[in-house]
Amino acid sequence: MSNKQGKEVNVGIKKDVNKEVDSSELEQAAEAKVIDADSAKADADRAKLTADLEGLRQSMLRSQADFANYRKRIEKERFEDSKRATARVIEGLIPILDGFEHALAAHREAEYENYRKGFELIYKQLLDNITKLGVERIDPLGKPFDPHLHQAMDRTETTEHADGVILQTFQPGYVFHGRVLRPAMVRVAVHPSPASKQAVN
Repeated sequence: MSNKQGKEVNVGIKKDVNKEVDSSELEQAAEAKVIDADSAKADADRAKLTADLEGLRQSMLRSQADFANYRKRIEKERFEDSKRATARVIEGLIPILDGFEHALAAHREAEYENYRKGFELIYKQLLDNITKLGVERIDPLGKPFDPHLHQAMDRTETTEHADGVILQTFQPGYVFHGRVLRPAMVRVAVHPSPASKQAVN
């Protein structure tokens, strides 16, 4: 074998080794690219899942708030319905209270004393029970006239009382949770006008 042939073999081996090194580097580079791509895809998937989770969390919070508002609204409506129904019942009981008051005022004779005590007891129980429900009785004798609470049935010209003071209550009024069920029917004091003074003279 000559020297020349040996050199050719060595060169051929070097070329094969270089080819092997180049192909393994290419494979590693390709694998690195695949890993990078997989990592980027995993990061994108993770970011998407995080965004989806945050969206679901926000949606759940909104749903909880909506449900809480709905529950409050329903409770308020129930309370208002209950108040309206109670007010209707009380409005039906007011004439019964008036009847008791008229009956108690009419019979003062001694022979009715036992009946009076029974009627007074029933009247007091009825009045106490509607008071517990939130009813307030309006008996404004001596107070200034208020058109929101009182209804003037009569006027009396006088200088002995302040103008607009209630002199007499014909019928008491009733208020339920700020709503007037029936205004008090009253007689109001008014100061004489100059024209009426001249007419008297």
